[in-house]
Amino acid sequence: MKTLTRIRKWIDGSTLRPLSSPGTASTAANTGVTPSEYWTEVNVTAHHQFRSADESLAYFHWRNAQYFPYINYLPVSGQDGKVVLDYGCGPGHDVIGFAGYSKPSRLIAMDVSPTSLAEARGRLALHGARADFMLINEQDARLPLDDESVDYIHSSGVLHHVPDPVAVLRELRRVLKRGGEMRVMVYNYDSVFLHLYVAYLTQIEAGLYADDPVREAFRHLTDGEHCPISNVYKPSEYIALVKEAGFTGDLIGCAISMYEASLLPRRFDAIQDRRLPAEHRDFLLNMRFDQTGMPMHGSAYAGVDACYRFRRT
Repeated sequence: MKTLTRIRKWIDGSTLRPLSSPGTASTAANTGVTPSEYWTEVNVTAHHQFRSADESLAYFHWRNAQYFPYINYLPVSGQDGKVVLDYGCGPGHDVIGFAGYSKPSRLIAMDVSPTSLAEARGRLALHGARADFMLINEQDARLPLDDESVDYIHSSGVLHHVPDPVAVLRELRRVLKRGGEMRVMVYNYDSVFLHLYVAYLTQIEAGLYADDPVREAFRHLTDGEHCPISNVYKPSEYIALVKEAGFTGDLIGCAISMYEASLLPRRFDAIQDRRLPAEHRDFLLNMRFDQTGMPMHGSAYAGVDACYRFRRT
C-alpha cells in the first residue's frame, strides 16, 4: 500500500499510513488502469530482489508475524504429496512457504502480473525448488487446469481484488477435487482497520475521503490510493458469496495486523467524538481483549485479514 502524501500527521507525531507496504459488493474505481496493469506495477514486496534463501525465509517469517495469527489459519505445511494451487501468488511469499514446509507433488502458482511471476520464480530458485508458474487473465476466469485436478487451493489477499469474484470462485471449484480444501483470506469489515483507521482516523480526523461511503474510503487505504478494486466483506457476506459459487465452509478466524494493534489507544478518542457514526463507536466499545492484549470481535480477532476454509458442495 502506498503512503498517502496528503495525509497529515496525527498519530504520535508520525504520518498516518495505509496498512502495509505496497502490495494485494465489488468496489471498482474509475482509475483508468486495469487490475493486471496495477498489480504489474505494485506488489507486496515493492519488487524487492532477494539475494539468498536465508533472506527470503527471514522475510517470510517477519511478514507472517505482522498479521497475528495468520499463519495458523492459512498454513503452508501439511500438504505433502498433494497438488497445491496458490491462486494470486504475487512475488512468491507463500510459494516459498509451501516449497519449504510441505512436499507437494505439484506446486502451481498463478497471477495476473508477469513481473510478480518472474520475481516469484527467481525467489523460489534461491530455495532450490520449482513450481509451475502460470499467467492468468483477469477478464477470463477460466484456468488452464483440468477438472478436479487440485487437492488444495490457497488464495491470500487476492479474491477481494478480482472483477467477478463469483466467476473466479466457480472456476476454483471446478478444478478442486472432491474432498479437497480451499483456504482464502479476504479483507474483513469487522476490523479495527475499518472502524478505527478508516472511519475515524482518516475520514473524520484527517478529513480524507470524508464524503465517501466507508467501503470506498477503505479501497483507497489498503493497497494504494489508486487500487482499482479492493472489496471488504462481513463474514456473513463472504460466506453467502462463496456458497453461491458452490462451496460450503466458514470463517476460521481473523488475523490482526500489528499496525491495527498499534492504533488501539486511539479508540478512546474515537468513541468520545460525536462525529463518529454509531456503527463504528459500538464496534469499538464492544471489543474485548484476550490474554495477549489483542482485540476480539465475537469469537474472532478484530483484524483486517478474514481467513476461511471451504469445500465444494
